[in-house]
Amino acid sequence: MDVLSQWLALMPVSGRVETRCHFGAPWRIAPGPAAQLEIPFHVLLEGTAVLEVPGRAPVALQPGDVVLLPHGDAHRLHDGSGQPPQGAMERASTVLTVAENLGDGPVADLLCGRFLLSAQSGPMVHQFLPTSLVVSSHRARRQSNETDKAADTANTEGTDDTDDTDDTDDAATRQRLAQLIGLMRLEAQEEGPGSEAVIGHLCGALFSLALRRASRQQGGDGGEGEGAKTLLALAHRTSLQPALMAMFSQPQRPWTLPELAALCHMSRATLIRHFETATGHSPAELLLQIRMARAMQRLLQSERSAAAIAEEVGYQSEAAFQRAFKRHLGITPAKFRAAQGR
Repeated sequence: MDVLSQWLALMPVSGRVETRCHFGAPWRIAPGPAAQLEIPFHVLLEGTAVLEVPGRAPVALQPGDVVLLPHGDAHRLHDGSGQPPQGAMERASTVLTVAENLGDGPVADLLCGRFLLSAQSGPMVHQFLPTSLVVSSHRARRQSNETDKAADTANTEGTDDTDDTDDTDDAATRQRLAQLIGLMRLEAQEEGPGSEAVIGHLCGALFSLALRRASRQQGGDGGEGEGAKTLLALAHRTSLQPALMAMFSQPQRPWTLPELAALCHMSRATLIRHFETATGHSPAELLLQIRMARAMQRLLQSERSAAAIAEEVGYQSEAAFQRAFKRHLGITPAKFRAAQGR
C-alpha cells in the first residue's frame, strides 16, 4: 500500500449529500461550525462562487471544484457580487433538500453535504489536514508564493524532496474526479431506487479522490499556502517514502530517528527538517498519531485487552500506553471504548 492508502485506512469515512443549491445571483450560504467528527463539503457543479473562511484569503471557485472544511469551521459561499442575497426557498425531495431562490443573475449549482468520520479519524484529520481544501477536477490550481518558496528551499538543499510524477497520472485523477462528480449529480437529479445509498458510497470515494488530487496539487488548498503543512505534502516526496512506509506498516517497532533517517539515506537533522517543512510536525509526532489511530481502531473493532493493544502499537508496558493514550485524547482506553458503546 502507498502512503495515502495507509493513511486513509486509518481514517474510515462515509458521507451524505444533504442539499442541492440552485441559485441565481445574488446568493449566499453561510453554514455554521460543523459537529465534531464531521467535515462539510461542497461541489460546484455549474457557475462560479467565492469561498470565505475566517482568517483566510477568499478563493474563487470554478465548475468542478470540491471544497472540504476538515476542521468544520464556519464559512461562506457566495456569488461574489457583494449584493444582498435573494432569500432561498427549500423543498424536500426523495433524497435531499433542494434550495432555490429568485435571483435572475448568473446561475450556480452546488451539492452540499458532509463527510462523517470515525472516532479514530478526528485527531489525524485535525492534526494533518488544513482548515480548508479546494481541489479541482479540471485544472491545476495556482500555487501561493509561500508554497513556491518552500519548494524552492527544498530544491536548493539538494534533496529529492518531491516526486515529479508525470502529468498523465494527475490527468487521470482529474478525469476520475470529474466522472465521480458527474455520477453524484445524476443520482441527485434522477433520484432512482437506492440513490441515497449510492450517493453515500460515492461520498467516500469523493473524499479519497479529493485527497489524492490535493496531494498532487502542491499547496493543495487552492493556493492559500497552508496545504504545504499537511500530511498530503509527503505523499509524493519519494525521498521520505521509506520512513513513512516503515511507520505506517510497522508502528509497533521502537523506531528511532537515526533508524528512520538511515532508511531514507539522509541525516537525522535532514529528516526532521523535511518532515517539519512539509507537515509542521516531526517524525515522532506522526508516529504517535499513527500508533494512537491504530490503537483506537483496535479498541473499537476488537475485544482485545489494553495490554495486548499496547504491545501491538509499540508500547513496552500497558502503563506507558495508558499514559500516552490519555495525553492524546484526554481519557483512558477503557473510557474511550465505553464512550463508543463497546
